[in-house]
Amino acid sequence: MPSIEYDLAFFHAGVIRLDDYLHSKELYYPTAEKSPSGKPPFPRLTPGGLLLAQTRLHARQLDPPDREELTSLDEQFNLLKKQWRVAWEKKVVRDFNARLILWKNFLEDHRKNPGGHYDRYGYEVRSRVILYLLSLEGVQIPSEKKETLTDLDRRLRLVFVPGEFIWDNEIIQRFPREPYWYLYGEIQEV
Repeated sequence: MPSIEYDLAFFHAGVIRLDDYLHSKELYYPTAEKSPSGKPPFPRLTPGGLLLAQTRLHARQLDPPDREELTSLDEQFNLLKKQWRVAWEKKVVRDFNARLILWKNFLEDHRKNPGGHYDRYGYEVRSRVILYLLSLEGVQIPSEKKETLTDLDRRLRLVFVPGEFIWDNEIIQRFPREPYWYLYGEIQEV
């Protein structure tokens, strides 16, 4: 799980590039900033990546300066999303489609070779979380994409073993069992 420092730096880098990003043709956009020293490079900028970092940050206990920075970033983020609503919605739909393919591919790989993929679940499930976060953006997702996601959830439930929250417990309150049931357990190894 990324640290507060990492998520805050990524969210900051994304918000300051959001205007440029929304006017670009790219879905996966480079951030101009470097990640904190000793940390992995930032992922490319996408709506889902920003929403996930923001959600994790709101789940954590931040010290006052970090809380102030997050509040300021939230305001800028919301203003830019509102100002460039059509561009934001187009990026959200594109990101939803891309994440849906990634999630579907992971579940298909697991179906074909359960022993070779079950241990990746804790990382790969972030695509499912992002799909949910994107769906909260009030954007019209095509019905066939929603049906695909419903079908993938049915397939996941066939191999899902309910259990404890699989991410860092510090963020559990922002990811309750409903609707994030897929974060409370693992998939079968075989």
